[in-house]
Order: sequence, then structure tokens, then C-alpha cells
Amino acid sequence: MKALGIAATGMLAQQTNVDVIANNIANANTTGFKSGRAAFQDLVYQSFASAGSLTSEEGTARPVGTDIGLGVQAAGVIRHNIQGGLIQTENQLDLAIEGRGYFTVNRPDGTQAFTRDGNFQLSAEGQLVTLNGYEVEPAIIVPELTRQVEINQEGVVMAYVENDPEPVELGQLNFATFLNEAGLKPVGDNLMEQTAASGEPVQNVPGTPGVGITRQGYLEQSNVNIIQQITDLISAQRAYEMNSKAIETADQIMTTTNQIK
Repeated sequence: MKALGIAATGMLAQQTNVDVIANNIANANTTGFKSGRAAFQDLVYQSFASAGSLTSEEGTARPVGTDIGLGVQAAGVIRHNIQGGLIQTENQLDLAIEGRGYFTVNRPDGTQAFTRDGNFQLSAEGQLVTLNGYEVEPAIIVPELTRQVEINQEGVVMAYVENDPEPVELGQLNFATFLNEAGLKPVGDNLMEQTAASGEPVQNVPGTPGVGITRQGYLEQSNVNIIQQITDLISAQRAYEMNSKAIETADQIMTTTNQIK
């Protein structure tokens, strides 16, 4: 009897499903977080009779086959890269991307990562950094005695220093885009790494066709739909219970069979 093994794969699949849903719910308030969805595939099939095989010497054939599946497996976690809502913070260093694109940051080991989290601060040297102290690329250094920083939709950063009525241009922010955003690897700290599946990053000026724009004083909220996640969680729980019931039923059948004399 294969039901025990088949149902066991179903329970493992639903455990994965619940893990993904739990992570979505846990990050419902994480800036720039993109929800994920577990995707599954059926396992190989064991064929006992092939469709189209002859059933008589007169040439009649089976219209359907007898193929028994051996369960399910997790195929991956698909990230939903839809836009999250924007919340106004009125902090001049908070930035949101409206549309496609990622901020590029430099990590201490010399590698680059990408993020939608624009909750930026200034380092002791006045450089624009993430909450973990990772430097934003390209480097933006705010002079001392700056009273106001302005960042337009095209990512141009300007500063009003002391009493000078004319702003000083500090640099140009770029957005990285990828051919396959779903191929980016999440590594924690609201960061993504490029992979062979995502392709190389393409640096674009904000506002370029197909690229988002910069919103100063805003942060992008998580795109997690709590109501949908709770619904999916209940569905996963029911599926887990049904797989568990299938194991109990298979065990009872095997017990009954063993008691036959």
C-alpha cells in the first residue's frame, strides 16, 4: 500500500506551505517585504496499465491508463513582486520606490545587495546608509550644517547648506532592475542577492520608461494581504488534517488485512 508514503509527502508539503504563510504574516509590517507563495508539483507516477494498450485480440484498446501518483513535492517559493502601499513618514531620508527597481547597497564584505527598504539614515561621516549601516550606492554624502535634503522623483539629491538659498547637488540615485525579479535570493535584513536566475542588475535613472520613481518622505509597506494569508492558513491546515486522516485510514486497512486468518 502506497497511501502511507503518498500522504506523508502531502503532510510535508503542507508543512512547507504553513512555513511560507507564517513568514508572510510575520513580515506583515516589514518595510518593502514581498509575500511569497509555495508552489508544488506532483511526483512520478507508477504505471500499471498504459492508455491505448490493447485489451483484446480484436484490437480494442484502453481509453485511459492506470497511473498511480506517488505524492507531491515543493517546487519553490514564488515571490509576489507587486507594489506595496506607500505610507507617509515626513522623514526627509525615507525613500520609497513607486514602480520597478531596487536600491543598491554595499555590504562590508565588498559585495552588493538590493533592497526595496528605503528607511535610510546618515553615518557618522554623513553618508547615506541603511539601518544596518550598509552604504547606499552610489555614495551620497550630506555636508555638515545641511538644513534640508531634497530628492526629486528622478533621484537627484540636493542639499541646502547653512543659509545658502541655492541647493548643492550631492549625487544621483539609481535603481537596479532585473530581467527576472523572482530569481533574486532573499538573504535577510530586507536584502536580495542576484543569482544566475535573476540575471545581472541594470542600473537605471528613476523615471526611465519601465523603471519606478522616487518618493521622498514615504516608505513602501509590505504587500502581505493578511485576510488572504489567514484564509490560506486555514486551507493548509485542512489539507494537513486530510493527509493525516489518509495515513490513519491506510493504517486501519493494513491492520484489518493483517488480522485476516
